[in-house]
Amino acid sequence: MHDIRLIRDNPAAFDAALARRGLPPRAADLVALDEHRRALATEAQVAQARRNELSKAVGAAKARRDDPTDLLAEVAELKERLPAIAAEEKALGERLNAELATIPNVPLADVPSGKDEDDNALVATVGTPADFPFAPREHDAIGPALGLDFETGAKLSGARFTLVRGRAARLHRALGQFMLDTLAEQFAYEQVVPPLLVRDEAMFGTGQLPKFAEDLFRTTDDRWLIPTAEVSLTNIVANTILSQEELPLRFAALTPCFRSEAGAAGRDTRGYIRQHQFEKVEMVSITTPDASEDEHERMTGAAEHVLSALGLPFRRMKLCTGDMGFSAARTYDLEVWLPGQGRYREISSCSTCTDFQARRMGARYRPEGEKGTRFVNTLNGSGLAVGRTLVAVLENYQQEDGGVAVPDVLQPYLKGLNRLDPA
Repeated sequence: MHDIRLIRDNPAAFDAALARRGLPPRAADLVALDEHRRALATEAQVAQARRNELSKAVGAAKARRDDPTDLLAEVAELKERLPAIAAEEKALGERLNAELATIPNVPLADVPSGKDEDDNALVATVGTPADFPFAPREHDAIGPALGLDFETGAKLSGARFTLVRGRAARLHRALGQFMLDTLAEQFAYEQVVPPLLVRDEAMFGTGQLPKFAEDLFRTTDDRWLIPTAEVSLTNIVANTILSQEELPLRFAALTPCFRSEAGAAGRDTRGYIRQHQFEKVEMVSITTPDASEDEHERMTGAAEHVLSALGLPFRRMKLCTGDMGFSAARTYDLEVWLPGQGRYREISSCSTCTDFQARRMGARYRPEGEKGTRFVNTLNGSGLAVGRTLVAVLENYQQEDGGVAVPDVLQPYLKGLNRLDPA
């Protein structure tokens, strides 16, 4: 959510930031709406003060035994006007907030300008893709013999659902647990088991509502299935005032995630890349504004550490203004190398949202030595998407006979098993 006072103070800068996102100017309309609302608030104050003044005058007139008819008539008129003014002011305030709620966060200065993923900037490449002595296959050719059951998943639930069983299920579980253990033990993230169903307010707080309702699944009792644990974890601090000593807070959770993929029709319809239901390890940090830059690098580094430990080649991309998410002020995408596809694919996004989500949630902290409060900064990142990491392991560790070698760090989770043999 944006602060209307900042827009009012520097409308040109706000419109320039929106232009970098490919959006039309909004400041003039927003400021005009706010000025109308503030004018009504002033009118209400003046009217209330006049009403109080008249009430005293009526009392004095009666004490003098003067005729208070004219005064009473004006009091009656003000009594009738005040609720109407208040109602109009409230309606304008709600309209202003509704307008502000649909405007994405503004990009930080170092975010490259651009329209889509083709304009993203390469930051670093880590690891060298293996040189296979055979033609590497894609995961949907390797996976079925190991337990990726696309047909049964579709039979049970329709397109973009997969049943994972046997060897693939064991590898999937091992990956999720390894990620969670790594983040907790090496990067001090507190493990959390959060609700998977949340209220409207939680989805609004992190920016999924109201604009992206079509990308979500809703239950019959008007709750929402989380598209990512970011929603539950970030909203832990909603409507809370923290002390500075409590920060930073770092949370991590391994949860199912649910997305309708309404905006991805026709993309990745084969295989296990883009599913309606998938598991992901999510990281969330709550910190002070002056620490959020370092926290963004730290969080991205944690996700990179998981990829490196698994021996997977990847690259870090800085997303351009046209490819960033709604709440993000800057995003790093980590893209893993898939030899079967012969290209890099996104496996993690790590974003700093500055105070954008905190304003929507009412999440504040009290700085040391200050009486007032400030909004916290929130950050979120994948550490990692488990299904896509499973895909990456299958493709990067595939053997010519259809088996898959198990990365060293996962073998303790599989009781020492170092290879998955096809059925």
